[in-house]
Amino acid sequence: MLSTIIRAAFSAACAGFISIGAVQAQAPASALDAIQSAGTLRICTTGDYKPFTNAVGDSYEGIDIEMAKSLAKAIGVEPKFVRTKWAELMADFTGGKCDIAMGGIGVTLERQKRVFYSDPALRTGKIPLVRCADKDRFQSVADIDKPGVTAIANPGGTNERFAKSNFKQAKVTLHQDNVGIFDEILAGRADVFVTEAIEATVQQKLKPGLCAINPDKPLTFIEIGYLLPRGDVIFKAFVDQWLHIAKATGEYQRYYEQYLR
Repeated sequence: MLSTIIRAAFSAACAGFISIGAVQAQAPASALDAIQSAGTLRICTTGDYKPFTNAVGDSYEGIDIEMAKSLAKAIGVEPKFVRTKWAELMADFTGGKCDIAMGGIGVTLERQKRVFYSDPALRTGKIPLVRCADKDRFQSVADIDKPGVTAIANPGGTNERFAKSNFKQAKVTLHQDNVGIFDEILAGRADVFVTEAIEATVQQKLKPGLCAINPDKPLTFIEIGYLLPRGDVIFKAFVDQWLHIAKATGEYQRYYEQYLR
């Protein structure tokens, strides 16, 4: 009787190992496997959002550009940057033009319906960027949302969404070139640009005459992350662990400080 029980237990254990092996053999393919096979990590980026991504001729620089290179190195492949626009970002990414999208991308529930996000790389929020002469005039959403005020935004991203959701009396104008928005304000063709505090702070340094309003007290809460293929838990787990290590070792902070100078 005892020998029969032992044989049954042994058979069950063997069946379990076989079952586990079969499951492992049938594990779903991941973008991580395809990236390693191709030898290239394709990164969608807009190239117009300092300090995260900035196009300089045929190359790019910025916090997330350095992070993209770091991720490619961790995977063991070469980075390849694919230029996109904010209005075309989701279509380009979900259409397979790239493996990951990086460059100051805000986490939104609408985007989350179609993609996975990495763990947050940064927490920030939106603040007004205005001419310094008007800094006392535009301290809040209520101050901005008045007749005669022109708020400007770049199309396709969270800045446009914020402007159209919050400004009902102020005029909202869209400017196709995100980089040119700051000169529009300085020239008086627009009064306010509400964007992430980190971008406003950088542009305040680059463009004398512009002032970031209350960067330590943002109007919203926003997390910045990286777009990943929906459902690909293998690739997401790898990216999340790489990001965790980059932050824990100070690598991310070094890039942050480098491009905020």
